[in-house]
Amino acid sequence: MTRRRAAPLTSDTSAPRPGLKTDRIDLFYQHRVDPDEPVAETAGAVKDLIQAGKVLHFGLSEAGAQTIRRSHAVQPVTALQSEYSLWWREPEQEILPTLEKLCIGFVPFSPLGKGFLAGAITESTTFDASDFRNIVPRFSSSARKSNQALVDLLGEIAAVKKATPAQIALAWLLAQKPWIVPIPGTAKLHRLEENLGAAAVTLSDADLTAIAGVLSKVAVHGERYPAHLQARVGR
Repeated sequence: MTRRRAAPLTSDTSAPRPGLKTDRIDLFYQHRVDPDEPVAETAGAVKDLIQAGKVLHFGLSEAGAQTIRRSHAVQPVTALQSEYSLWWREPEQEILPTLEKLCIGFVPFSPLGKGFLAGAITESTTFDASDFRNIVPRFSSSARKSNQALVDLLGEIAAVKKATPAQIALAWLLAQKPWIVPIPGTAKLHRLEENLGAAAVTLSDADLTAIAGVLSKVAVHGERYPAHLQARVGR
């Protein structure tokens, strides 16, 4: 079998350029598993890049446990990036145990539920026509109304902790495992500062127990992706 080679990575230093300059990628992600390419081939191609000094570490995104194990056997996986938050806890079933066993870090994206857990979105919120959330079942008006109970809980805990609901949601993630590093996204400086403040929020065992109690009773409504996008996850 002929291994499909990844495109070579080059760094042109012949002329000065503004911004970041590097001759290597610290963490090279495969952002979705290619159903037409054996995972061993992809992992092998990245291994070649690592041996060539072009890449330092290999990462996967939205990969299933079996794919993680197969890839890791060819080239050790440093990190997995997948969605994980108070309203999407599927990784706890199989992904987190797999990562812990293989000593792989976890990088949860959408740790604030695409903004919903921050508390500013209600059932009457209208999104811009170009907003991805318009096609997400979990963001239908009826689903948002049903899921409000979870946001109300975050607000109650946040008031006691003198924090924001977003900070509580991030603090909850940070309290799960020391190798979990969430990556909330924002284009606003004040939101970045708010998110960074979550690192200073400590949730007690009583806080975590209270949150777990509510999570066991509150059924989150709506799928996180429409069917055609969900089909690309967990391969």
